[in-house]
Amino acid sequence: MWRTFCVALCCLSMVHGVPGLSATALTEFLQEASQEEDWMVQIRRELHQWPELMYQEHNTSLFLRKTLDDLNIPYKFPAAKTGIVATIGKGNPVVALRTDIDALPIHEESDVPFRSRVDGKSHACGHDSHMTMLLGGAKLLKKRESELKGTVKLIFQPAEEGGAGGEKMVKEGWLKGVKAIFGFHVWPAAPTGQVLTKAGTIMGAAAQFNVTVRGRGGHAAMPHTTIDPVVAGAAVVTALQTVVARETDPLHSQVVSLTRFNTGGNAYNVIPDVVKLGATYRSLTHQGMVNMKSRLGEIIASTAKAHGCSAEIDWMEEAHPYYPPTINNPDLAAFVKGVGARVLGDDGRIQEAVPTLAGEDFSFYSHAAHVPSCFTFLGIRNEKLGTVHGLHTPKFKVDESVLRTGAAMHAALATEFLATYPSGLSESSKDEL
Repeated sequence: MWRTFCVALCCLSMVHGVPGLSATALTEFLQEASQEEDWMVQIRRELHQWPELMYQEHNTSLFLRKTLDDLNIPYKFPAAKTGIVATIGKGNPVVALRTDIDALPIHEESDVPFRSRVDGKSHACGHDSHMTMLLGGAKLLKKRESELKGTVKLIFQPAEEGGAGGEKMVKEGWLKGVKAIFGFHVWPAAPTGQVLTKAGTIMGAAAQFNVTVRGRGGHAAMPHTTIDPVVAGAAVVTALQTVVARETDPLHSQVVSLTRFNTGGNAYNVIPDVVKLGATYRSLTHQGMVNMKSRLGEIIASTAKAHGCSAEIDWMEEAHPYYPPTINNPDLAAFVKGVGARVLGDDGRIQEAVPTLAGEDFSFYSHAAHVPSCFTFLGIRNEKLGTVHGLHTPKFKVDESVLRTGAAMHAALATEFLATYPSGLSESSKDEL
C-alpha cells in the first residue's frame, strides 16, 4: 500500500514540474478536444453506420487511412491483415496508443438516426468511439509534433472480438521498441465523465470450448434401448459447475458458463445419437485458466463415461484463441490517474476500477510483448440519453461527450509519458507485469 501511495505521489508531482507538463498545459488538451467535438461526432457516426467483423475491416481501414492522410500523419499498412500503425514525432522513447476497429455480429436495435446500415452487424462494443477518440487524440498530438519528446505510435488493431488481433500485432513486431502502451474502453456501467483504472488485473482471461457427447439414439418411448447423450450432456453441465463452486477459493474470481446445448433434430419422440455443448471459462489469473482447463477436461470425460457415452472436446485454439488476463502496470495505473485528474480538472472523476471477467486482447501487449501497459475504462452511462444498455447488446448506445474526454486523455498521456520517462519505466516496474 505504501509503495502504491508513493508511486501515485511521484506521478502527480511529475505532472506539476520538469520534465512533465504543467497542470495548466494538461487541461488545454480537454479544451482543444472540445473544439474538435463536431468533427469527432461526424467521424464516429460514419464509422458506426458501416461496421465490419474481425479481419474484414477493409472499408473501415480505408476510412481510417484517408483520415490519417487528411491529418498528414504517416502510417504503415497492412498490420495484422487489416490494421494500421501510424506515427507522430520522432526518436526515442516510443509510446503507443491502441484502438480496436472491428464490430460484432449483432443486429442493432437502438433508436439513433445513424444506426448500422449493415444487417446483423453493429458496433455494439463501442469500437467506433474508440477509433474516433484515437483519431481525435492524434489530431491534438499532430499540432504539437515539434514539441514531443519522442515518438507516438498509433495502433489501429483489428479483430479484438475473438480473433486475437493484438497477438498478431505482437508477432509481426509492431511493438518493438515501445516503452509503454495505453488503451481505453467505453464503459456503460460507470457514469459519463468518470475515468476508471487500477493497478494489476483489470480484465479476466477468457477461452471457449465445444463438447460433443456421443451415445446411441432411439425412440423416446424406449430409452432402455438407447445410451442417452441428452442425460449425459445435462450431467456434464451440472458437474462442471463444481469447478467453481467446490474447487475454487471463494476469494478468487472464476466462472464456467455453458451457453449452448444442441440436441439436433426437431422430433419430440427421438433420443439423438449426439449432443453438442458450448461454453466459456474465465479467470483473473493465467494459472487459474491452466488449472480449470485441466479439470474441465477430466470432468467432461469421466461424466460422459459414467453415463455410457464418450465425449470429444474442441478447445477452439485456432478459431477463438485464448485471451490472457489484462494486467495493468502499477506505475502506469498511477500515472493515468494523476494525468487524468489534471486533464479533467477534477480528482473526483478518477475512480478505482472494479475488475471484470470480460476478456480483452489488449492483454497480449503485456503478456506476449512484455510492454508495460495500462487499460482504462471511460464511463458513458447517462439516463437522460438512454446510454444505459450493456456492451454486446442490440440496444447499446454511447454518450458522445466521451469522445472529447478520450481524445484529450490519449494526447495527454502520450505527451506526458514522453516528457516524464525519457528512458522508459524502471526495470523494477517492468518486472511487475
